[in-house]
Parts: sequence; C-alpha cells; structure tokens
Amino acid sequence: MRIVRRIKEMQSFSKAMHRKGKTIGFVPTMGALHQGHLSLIRRARQDNDKVVVSIFVNPIQFGPQEDYKRYPRNLGRDARLCRSAGVDVIFYPDVTQMYPDSYKTYVCVVDLSDVLCERFRPGHFKGVVTVVTKLFNIVSPDFAYFGQKDAQQAIIIRKMVEDLNLPMKIKIMPTLREKDGLALSSRNIYLNQDERREACVLYEALRLARKLIKRGNKNSLDIIGKTRQLINQKKSARLQYISIVDLKDLRPVGKIKDRVLIALAVWIGKTRLIDNIIVNPKIMK
Repeated sequence: MRIVRRIKEMQSFSKAMHRKGKTIGFVPTMGALHQGHLSLIRRARQDNDKVVVSIFVNPIQFGPQEDYKRYPRNLGRDARLCRSAGVDVIFYPDVTQMYPDSYKTYVCVVDLSDVLCERFRPGHFKGVVTVVTKLFNIVSPDFAYFGQKDAQQAIIIRKMVEDLNLPMKIKIMPTLREKDGLALSSRNIYLNQDERREACVLYEALRLARKLIKRGNKNSLDIIGKTRQLINQKKSARLQYISIVDLKDLRPVGKIKDRVLIALAVWIGKTRLIDNIIVNPKIMK
C-alpha cells in the first residue's frame, strides 16, 4: 500500500492504471475510519482492480463555529485499517496542495444544497461538492462509494456527476449501525457514556416514523410531531430538524404516497449527529 501526498503523483498512478485497463474504486473520507468506511472499502475492493482512499479533513465544508480543528486525525491508525482492507493507495494531501493561496473556484449544486442540513450549515455543501469534484479529477475513479447515512451528500454528488458528465459512477451503500441502532460516525467518539446511550433516539425516531407510515399514517406533519415528542424526552438531545422529503428533489412531502427520505439531525450534548431512512409505503406490509 502506498501513501501518496502529491496531486501529480496521484494523477500519474491513476493514468498508469487506466492505461493497463485497470478499474479504480474510490472512497473519499476525512479519516477517523470506522466499520462504515471499511464496508465501503471492501465493496470497492470487490468491484475493482485498484482501490484508492482519500484522507483529507476539508476545511471549506466546516463553519466558523464547527469542529474542524478538533476533528479526529490519526493517519497511523487509518493506514493500518486501510492496509488490512486491501487498499492500494491512500491519497493524503495537505491543505496547501488542495487550496493554494491563489484558489478561487467553487462548485455548487443549486436547489438540492439549500435544504435539510444546509439550512443550519450555510455553505457546507459548496465545500463538500468542491472538494469531491477536485478529488474526482485527481483520482479519476471508475466508481466512487458513499454511505447512505450522508444521504443528502450522496444525492447531491450523484447529481453533480450527472450534470458535469463525469465518466464515472456513484454507488451508495447501506448505513452500518451498532447493535442498538446508532449509525456509525466518526463523531460518535465525542459522546460520553450517557450521551452515547441517548444517541440511540435518532434511530428510534426513524423507526417510529416508519411504523406510523406502515400503520397507514401518511400525514408528514403528524409523523414529525410524534417523532419530535420522542426525541424531546431525552435529556441530552436537542432536535435540529426532522424532515420527510422527496428522494429526487429533497423537497418536503405533505402526504406520503411514494418513496420518501426521512432525515433528521439531533444535537446530543455538544455533538451533532445525523441519520435517515428511506420508506416506501407501497411495499410496506
């Protein structure tokens, strides 16, 4: 396994692999790897000849009051996990490589980026889409892998790839969870013991919403109200939002008729967590 720090070296590797007819699977990350990341890497390993993982804590997707400086960083640990999962290359650029002083260009997917999380994190998805576009141009993957937990991000990136005619495909893989339902996240390490226990309320709320729909409740506002009541019962939990939206345009759905995305963000103590599920009332029994 190689650790590549320079953009030109990464590009040279990818060009050499493509000349040989090899496919490249790519998993972009900010490090602090967990089993969710490793599941993406294993799928990329299964599908492709070569696997590249990027580790880059992207400063332009963090707001001024967010956790950029304290975001967990441990290259040694991440490298060991990547090696054990069969990664061929870790792309590990520094900030000056990605954003030199002369940097002026940003990428934004309109409409999809101004709902859900973006209402509370202005500019977040401009930062995400910009760095992902740069990484795609540097790595030149055939396939890139994202987790369903970051559903809005995955939908936006898929749209960007479609609109910009990038010669690659996006694969969105299922959310991995702990036994108690908590979605795996690098930020889970911020939780103390009591907060960790109460963080399960995110998935409990999503399961409640799914149960209500299965029982025939199609009124989004009523479902949101009931899930809010559940979350508010937890001492350390503060609901930021829960939304029931169309999967294509991420706009709110009043009456649930077809597949919808139920997404929420909750502060557990000082840690912001997100989660979501997709529900299709037409196939629920």
